Amino acid sequence: MSVRGPLRRHRFIGPAVSLAATVALAATLSACSGDGPPKKAYTVPASLCGITVDPALVKAALPGGDSLTSATVKPNGGTVRCNLSVDGKEALSLAQAWWGDGDSAAWVAQGYAHADNGTLSEDERFVYTGRAGVGQTISSCEVSEHPEQDLYIAVETRDTGIDDPEAIEKLLTAYTKAVEGSAACREPAAGS
Repeated sequence: MSVRGPLRRHRFIGPAVSLAATVALAATLSACSGDGPPKKAYTVPASLCGITVDPALVKAALPGGDSLTSATVKPNGGTVRCNLSVDGKEALSLAQAWWGDGDSAAWVAQGYAHADNGTLSEDERFVYTGRAGVGQTISSCEVSEHPEQDLYIAVETRDTGIDDPEAIEKLLTAYTKAVEGSAACREPAAGS
């Protein structure tokens, strides 16, 4: 075997490996160097499942995508969920749920994924993390259909990569106040 054979192969392999590494690095960088997070091309309506809330607060807790849909779900006699989906994948749930009178937001938060062990507000009405939160409505939110119960609000993201405590806190607070001013906190009119 001549000395030239292995040297020629080595001279060819070295540049080929370098070229392959450069191409792989360029592909990786171009995939990572997008224009930031995916664009939120959809429009959030001002009313979600009958509750009016600032669309910007909702959008801050949603992932990027092209389309947004909402659906009202009533899994039992005391819970109403407004589920929001982005591009067909569930992304955010805004729920109203009746819990026992005397429970606390911290207690109720234990029943929701990613809300337990969150930050407790000074007035102890709100518990939130970067992915979920629970808020307690004011005591005047009472209806005869749910005696001795308090209405709580739960905001939960659904495996979307959103982890923003400030966005969750703002949405939770605004949505709780919106529910307090809605029909959910008042007795239905006679005859309805």
